[in-house]
Amino acid sequence: MRKALIAANWKMNKTVREATEFLEGLVMCLPSQEDREVLICPPFTALALAGRILAQSHILLGAQNLYPEEAGAYTGEISPSMLLDAGCSYVILGHSERREYFAESDEFINRKVRCALHYGLKPILCVGETLAQREAGRAQEVVSVQLRADLAGVAAGEMPQVVIAYEPIWAIGTGRTATPWEAQEMHGYMRGVLEGLYRSEVAQAVRIQYGGSVRPDNIDELMACPDIDGALVGGASLQVDSFLRIALFQV
Repeated sequence: MRKALIAANWKMNKTVREATEFLEGLVMCLPSQEDREVLICPPFTALALAGRILAQSHILLGAQNLYPEEAGAYTGEISPSMLLDAGCSYVILGHSERREYFAESDEFINRKVRCALHYGLKPILCVGETLAQREAGRAQEVVSVQLRADLAGVAAGEMPQVVIAYEPIWAIGTGRTATPWEAQEMHGYMRGVLEGLYRSEVAQAVRIQYGGSVRPDNIDELMACPDIDGALVGGASLQVDSFLRIALFQV
């Protein structure tokens, strides 16, 4: 049975002081539950602090990005070994904001995915279509192309370490959420793509999250879908109360 993963993507939010207050409150309030993992992905400036606060808790730490090299003259970037040193076990890759604002290609995202796996980090690979692509009937085509390109060269034996996050771009930060039917349909399709790339048992083992205006009032319905294995939470992860409710989803 796949274990749910509820991940907070803080994006470019929270100072060190704000992160401290949030994490200390969350550690105090969030009980450990065997059927799910909870992950916090703060900005780089708060990673070391978060690693210290979360070290003795059941809450995991992740990063929002990495550069696919061990070290070197890459001003402003951060390496996989630096993330491991801070206590990270996961890293978000291929987010639509990285694709759009920083022109990251599938080829570059693939390099990042393979680099993360090489260093023992679990990549959360984000894929998703725009509203125009969905309205043109191309949603599945777009997601399939992304999956195939971003997972090129990733072996079947590595796939249990990979998490896929379906994030329809038209639903990110807009307040508009894919209906549970829309989300389940795409998650089921993606699992079929993975089965074609690998085999059925591999596809059934991979966790596929939903991301896109996840809120306390829709998390239970989303998590009731058979192919949705968690959530990548943006805005609703910035307040302890709302993220706590999401992390404590009930099905």
